[in-house]
Amino acid sequence: MKINIQIHYSLGLLNALSLSALVLLLAGCKTSPEPAHRPASTSTHSAVAVACHAPGSPALQLLGEQRWPLDTEWAGVPIGGLSSIDYNPADDSYYLVSDDRSAKDSARWYQARIRYDASGLQQVSITGQHYLQTPAGTPYPSSRTATADTAVPDPEALRLLPGGHSVVWSSEGDFARGFGPSLQQAALDGSWQKTWPLPALLQGPLQPETGRGPRNNMTLEGIAISEDQRSLWLSMEGALRQDGPLPRRGQIGGPLRITQYDLASQQPLRQIAYIPDALPKDNLLLPLIAINGVSEILADGPDHLLVLERAYVLGAGFSARLYRINTQQASDTLAIDTLQDAAYTPAHKELLLDFAQLGLRTVDNLEGMTWGPRLASGERVLLLVSDNNFNPAQVTQFLALVETPACATAPSSAGQSHRN
Repeated sequence: MKINIQIHYSLGLLNALSLSALVLLLAGCKTSPEPAHRPASTSTHSAVAVACHAPGSPALQLLGEQRWPLDTEWAGVPIGGLSSIDYNPADDSYYLVSDDRSAKDSARWYQARIRYDASGLQQVSITGQHYLQTPAGTPYPSSRTATADTAVPDPEALRLLPGGHSVVWSSEGDFARGFGPSLQQAALDGSWQKTWPLPALLQGPLQPETGRGPRNNMTLEGIAISEDQRSLWLSMEGALRQDGPLPRRGQIGGPLRITQYDLASQQPLRQIAYIPDALPKDNLLLPLIAINGVSEILADGPDHLLVLERAYVLGAGFSARLYRINTQQASDTLAIDTLQDAAYTPAHKELLLDFAQLGLRTVDNLEGMTWGPRLASGERVLLLVSDNNFNPAQVTQFLALVETPACATAPSSAGQSHRN
């Protein structure tokens, strides 16, 4: 997700602030030669191994971190806007989509090599690049050169499909030019294969004055493939207009929708509602420059998803929380036109980690999440990447987290009936 914020103030103090302090861009097969500039990254790792975590303490600990500066390049083009990460065990590589709207280069995803062990995160390096292609078989043009019948995509999520021969990727849409969000399938060389159908409520609006439908830049942000590889889950970043408001200071957001697809037919099966947190902080001087929403989802067992909530408040920076939800203990909202006054059971949220607890120098704009290979000792490893928005005030941040077992089993609770 990305938001262009332009602010005009008459106060002398605010006028003295630099534009970079007031503007933040939030977010979004051809193999190239070796990068012109290799990442000058920094790396840290957790020095203390914990055998288990007590109830109420984080289930994930920091294994390592790497940070890439803005001038990191591949084939002379800045690497940035990394909005997803997915692991391909067939070739031990990772796929990372960029939400660059064909401005720096045509819409694309990267292949990467990531190496870690119990001592930390050792290596993150780009090994290849693939251009996403239009149905006509050409790379996506920028907004300056696109024809009226071609959307400029805003890629936000990408997952490898079962079988390993195709990927599915989502675009938040090109609302300014009249195109809504979309879900596309491509071959591993980037060539277009098909467009998946979206539930009608998620397709627009192309006329925002109706007051209904998805909000611009708050649409298809996360994709997960179920553990049994029979379902795909597609997550909105924020609530539809008719479903409720975005999170505010001291007030949770309206429910956003997470849709389950049948992978065999590529048709929507059901849908669940997820309620995002209130804004974690507020800036009294600039209260409107703040947002919180779901930036990624990931399968975690047969009936559970991990949900990454990412927030930004001007003056306070980014923050993130990781939740676990049970997909079977929530109402099916697929046929409910509006959730604003409807009775339904939202997904119950179990907090796994507040990223502020990791001891990082900063938490950046985390948008991608995948399971990597287990450690030699058997622990699962969760990898995350941030979208730097091509902003000099940010970095591309890679995190490796190691999962620790619970010292005691805490009782689970189902979601309660909710009327928004």
